[in-house]
Amino acid sequence: MPKVFDWNGYRFHFFSNEGNPLEPVHIHVTKGRDTAKFWLRPEVSLAYDRGFPSRVLSDLIHVIEERSEEIESAWNDYFS
Repeated sequence: MPKVFDWNGYRFHFFSNEGNPLEPVHIHVTKGRDTAKFWLRPEVSLAYDRGFPSRVLSDLIHVIEERSEEIESAWNDYFS
């Protein structure tokens, strides 16, 4: 489970096996038992959420938008 970065106790990561064929660029976020998945394109959007309050999801979307280049670069480095 390659970690891209941590932010305020949230872990931003992807899985080593992201589908065959490979799914489009996205990021998983976990904290404790809560987890969510966000697509990066065409814009940052929620794929699923298990446990995060809506305010936290809004904060996570903002962080992902701010760091989308870093996330996409890590994705491309890992999967290429």
